[in-house]
Amino acid sequence: MKHSLKKKMMLLGLSGIMLGSQLPVLAQENYVPAASNLEAREKFNDSRFGVFLHWGIYSMYAQGEWYMHNAGIDHDEYAKAASGFYPSKFNAHDWVAAIKAAGAKYICFTTRHHDSFSMFDTKYSDYDIMDATPFKRDVVKELADECVKQGITLHLYYSHLDWTREDYYPLGRTGHTTGRKNHGEWKTYQEFMNNQLTELLTNYGPIGAIWFDGKWDQPDDFDWHLDEQYALIHRLQPACLIGNNHHKQINPGEDFQMFERDLPGENKAGLSDESVISRLPLETCETMNGMWGYKIADQNYKSVKQLVRLLVGAAGKGANLLMNIGPQPNGELPALALDRLKGMGEWLNKYGETIYATDGAGIVEKWGTVTKKGNKLYVHILADEMPDEIVIPLEKRAKKVLTFDDHVSLKNKYDCKSHTLAISTVSLKVAADCIVEVHL
Repeated sequence: MKHSLKKKMMLLGLSGIMLGSQLPVLAQENYVPAASNLEAREKFNDSRFGVFLHWGIYSMYAQGEWYMHNAGIDHDEYAKAASGFYPSKFNAHDWVAAIKAAGAKYICFTTRHHDSFSMFDTKYSDYDIMDATPFKRDVVKELADECVKQGITLHLYYSHLDWTREDYYPLGRTGHTTGRKNHGEWKTYQEFMNNQLTELLTNYGPIGAIWFDGKWDQPDDFDWHLDEQYALIHRLQPACLIGNNHHKQINPGEDFQMFERDLPGENKAGLSDESVISRLPLETCETMNGMWGYKIADQNYKSVKQLVRLLVGAAGKGANLLMNIGPQPNGELPALALDRLKGMGEWLNKYGETIYATDGAGIVEKWGTVTKKGNKLYVHILADEMPDEIVIPLEKRAKKVLTFDDHVSLKNKYDCKSHTLAISTVSLKVAADCIVEVHL
């Protein structure tokens, strides 16, 4: 499928008509965030929990969002899925309501993934949900409106790389087997991206963040013109945060830093070296099962306990958890995902005080981690077998040490020489996973 502009845009011509080019663009090298951006960073940092939604025509294949690349599918053959994409059970209200009830404060939705298909009404390609599918509904618009109604912040994922467009050239590390005729110019692809970003930041109300992905597809020295792109975003919506999933040191103009399948500094997936952690607000994204996009055979969903431990672990590192769900091709969130959301909501209804608007205390041990807020430390003991005693560094003697659930005092001993607090857990009536309050 060729990705020509719509006829009404062709009438305007290509030269000098790009929406992004109509706005003054200043380099972001000396980026100074607007006051509204700093406020948005604080709100984001306090949120601690968001839900990622990977949804596109790849859900029709039920093999995950990398199916075209992984299976070497010709892009024209792959695109035929669009003509059958009719998610009759999609209901933005129900999605947002379930996510809000889970305790999440924001949603991040994939507007355009690596396969090039746009899940919103765009004037710059016919390969979108309004023109290429019989559904002909702008799901991004419906989600944006519903998020406003229900008080949830909307973030938008946008792919830098593309496996279909001919002007994504030179090729990067991926997408070599999709049958493209690569004879386009990078400049037109850059204009295409900026025009789409302009649409997303103009037609859908306030957007909390743009979540970029795919920079890693090109060599490290490849010029993506990020300074111009970031300046455009901040010009359109100064409060909109920019994050880029590039797994490197942050670039000027970025407002938060994300880590993929890793808590900051853990580097289990090889994407989160301790040396790259910045002082910006942090976020770690993880899958609820094993995939980002819907895969019918992947029913290996993490338990509520595992998800809660991920959430607590992220908060202990001073980071948000962005937990992913891959919606089904019919527009429903999978039943197991809804069950896990319900369980997380029940936990956060009870223990949200220990997560929302907290800071990481810099204490990560085998037995668990610690969050802090004001004059309280929340000691999260995450252990299948409860240790008899835990020890945390503390500059001064604690006023009180209590169980969070029933406020029962626990025996504790402060060592002035080592500046550590030893808390006895022998009297706890739980075998694992509990919270202790330390009042300073």
